[in-house]
Amino acid sequence: MHKFNENKDKQMFKILTYNNISRAGLDRLPSESYQVGAEIDNPDAILLRSFNLHGQAIPESLKAVGRAGAGVNNIPVAEYTKRGIPVFNAPGANSNAVAELAIAGMLLAARNIVPALKFIHGLEGDEKSISNQIEKNKKYFAGFELSGKTLGVLGLGAIGVKVANSAAALGLNIIGFDPFMSLANAWKLTSSAIPAATIDDLVSRADLISLHIPLNDKTRNLFSKDHIDSIKKGSILLNFSRAGVVDEAAVLTALDSGALHAYVCDFPTPALINHPRAIVLPHLGASTEEAEDNCAVMVAEQVREFLEHGSIRNSVNFPEVFVTPCGEGVRLCIANQNIPGVVGHISSALGDAGLNILDLLNKSRGDYAYTLVDIQADAPLEVLERIRSIEGVLSVRVI
Repeated sequence: MHKFNENKDKQMFKILTYNNISRAGLDRLPSESYQVGAEIDNPDAILLRSFNLHGQAIPESLKAVGRAGAGVNNIPVAEYTKRGIPVFNAPGANSNAVAELAIAGMLLAARNIVPALKFIHGLEGDEKSISNQIEKNKKYFAGFELSGKTLGVLGLGAIGVKVANSAAALGLNIIGFDPFMSLANAWKLTSSAIPAATIDDLVSRADLISLHIPLNDKTRNLFSKDHIDSIKKGSILLNFSRAGVVDEAAVLTALDSGALHAYVCDFPTPALINHPRAIVLPHLGASTEEAEDNCAVMVAEQVREFLEHGSIRNSVNFPEVFVTPCGEGVRLCIANQNIPGVVGHISSALGDAGLNILDLLNKSRGDYAYTLVDIQADAPLEVLERIRSIEGVLSVRVI
C-alpha cells in the first residue's frame, strides 16, 4: 500500500467490554482516542473473554469483536461475518499457560497424585497409626514414569508444539499429527518429533495422547469412539482443547473398563466430575496472570490497528491484511463477499465521481474478502451509498 504520514486528527472510538479485560490490554487503548467500559452505547468494538454473545443483538455501530483468548465458540462468528465485522482472537498468547498445565496433567495422572491426595486427606489417628496406614496402602497409588513413554500430540499449533517440546525435555518420545501445521510452528517443533500418518496411527503408537485442536463443526467428536476403542490399554488421554472434540460417552466407557488409565480435561461435566479415573479441572488452561495479560494486549492491539488503519491481523473470519497508516487522503475499508466484479464496481463508482485511487488492496479468504482503497479526497455520501449498494458488499468504513 501507499505509505502515508500519520497526521490526521484522531477519532474517538467507543469500546464495550464484557468480563474483566486485563488492564495491560486496556492500557494499549489511549484515553484521548478511546472510550472504554462495560456501559457503552453504540460501540465501535467489543472486547470480551468468555461472555456468550450468542443471542445478543449486534449493534449497528459495531465494526469489530476482539476475543482475549484463542477459542471463539462463545461468538456467533457467521452472523458477524455476514455483517462484514471481523472477529479477532489471540492465538498463542496463552500457549505457555496451557502447555504447562498439560504437562502438569501428565504428571498428576501418571503418578496417581489426585487419588493419593484424597487418601491422605482422609487419614485419621496418631502419627504411628497414620504411618502404618500409609505403608499398607501406598501400593495402590503406584504409578509410572513419563521418561521413555510415547506422547501423541494431536494439533501442532502454538500450544501443541510447546507441549511436545516440554515433554521431549522430560524424556518422552514424541509423535504428532496436524495436516494443517504452519511452517512457523514446524520450525519450532523439536527435531526428535516423529510425524504420524493419521490419527489412527498416532493412537496406535502413543502411551499418552494430548489434544490441542479448535472446536468447530469439522472437529466436533473428531477424537471418536473408534479412536478411543483403539487406544493402548492403560493410556492417558488429555484434553485441553474443548469438551466437544472428544466423544465423552466413549471416554466414560473406556474409563469404566480400565482401558483408559486416566482422562485429564479442563472442561467439567456432571458425568466426569466424580469419576475416580478422571482428573477434571475448572477451565484453568489460560488462568494465569501472564496469559490474561498477553491475550488482552494482543487483541487490543489488533482491534486498534483495525479501527485506526484498517489492518486485519489474527481474524478468524477475514483475510490477513497489513497496511501502513493512512495520513493524507482517505481510506475506504470494505468487507465483501468473494464474488466476481465487486472490486471493478468499486473502482467504477470512485472513477465516475472523479476520485483518484492512490492504492488498492484486495484479499480473500474462502467466501469472503476485504478491500482497502486509498483515495486522494473525501468520498461524498452518495458515493459511499453507491458502494454499499454493490452486490456482495457487506460493510463500508471510512478512515
